Amino acid sequence: MSEEREPMASSSSAEQEDTPGGAGPARPLLLPPEQDQDWPPKKRLRVEADPGSVRLEERLYSVLCCTVCLDLPKASVYQCTNGHLMCAGCFIHLLADARLKEEQATCPNCRCEISKSLCCRNLAVEKAVSELPSECGFCMKAFPRSLLDRHKKEECQDRVTQCKYKRIGCPWQGPFHELTVHESECCHPTKTGNELMEILDEMDQTHKKEMQLYNSIFGLLSFEKIGYTGSTEATTERSPVTEVQFRPYRTDDFITRLYYETPRFTVLNQTWVLKARVNDSERNPNLSCKRTLSFQLILKSKVNSPMECSFLLLNGPYDDVKIHPVIYHFAFTNENNETEYVPLPIIDSVECNKLLAAKNINLRLFIFQIQK
Repeated sequence: MSEEREPMASSSSAEQEDTPGGAGPARPLLLPPEQDQDWPPKKRLRVEADPGSVRLEERLYSVLCCTVCLDLPKASVYQCTNGHLMCAGCFIHLLADARLKEEQATCPNCRCEISKSLCCRNLAVEKAVSELPSECGFCMKAFPRSLLDRHKKEECQDRVTQCKYKRIGCPWQGPFHELTVHESECCHPTKTGNELMEILDEMDQTHKKEMQLYNSIFGLLSFEKIGYTGSTEATTERSPVTEVQFRPYRTDDFITRLYYETPRFTVLNQTWVLKARVNDSERNPNLSCKRTLSFQLILKSKVNSPMECSFLLLNGPYDDVKIHPVIYHFAFTNENNETEYVPLPIIDSVECNKLLAAKNINLRLFIFQIQK
């Protein structure tokens, strides 16, 4: 009997020898062999690795990442009432999508309701994320996220920079540590006066186009009749000075569409209304990544003669939405009292989502009456 038990003991000891430390039988890999070839190397490494051998930073990435995009937040961090984290961009996008679909926005994890009043920022997570290391895209060295932007802009020797003679036509771009050598060999400082004058003429034309808008606004400010929605003229005696406020509504069509409309307001002793729509009232704007707003100015009062006006919309004094001012012109009559829908000159879809995520859109309207 003892001879029969010896092989069993030896086989057991052999299994212990295969396991590090002889603690027990070797554990099989959790990753199926038919799938490990399709997954990225980093994912295979994480699945195969012992949890105790994974660095603290890598474990924190999965804990502090946004529940929507699964990436570490770059700015503000919001949390639902159950503590699930969302980066600022995804949070605003969820609110905007819910507005377009006429639904209540919910957390992607627990489906609890989310809104700007229900959710709050998590400052502790923001601070923790700012201290996590991240690689510089130029030199591939790791720095705390709070210092990475400064390193990329001012300190990295491999950051992309331009020649100081770019204003006179030098197109060179390269790493910062090669800048001194290039500038010592650059041929542009030796250009003739005629060549430099041609370059300066092109720069003057570009600058002239940029200044055209501001010159137009300065010219409009010299008009006799100017009105805007933040003035006391546009409000009653008891109401405070406010901006024009777009409120969301739904059409009565079979397929309802979101649109915005303001209450009636008075400017230049006339009654007006503003309307706005998303993506020119396309069927499902929530399925589109690109989002735009266009608006229409409507004269509600009756006029004795054509009223030729210039008008523009700007963001209110307490909003952070970036709007590039554009001046529009229209001659209002009793028969033709509505302008065409014109683009609201917001910079990109991110700024549009900020407007859609808000309960109301507050902007400031300027109207300049052209006297003949």
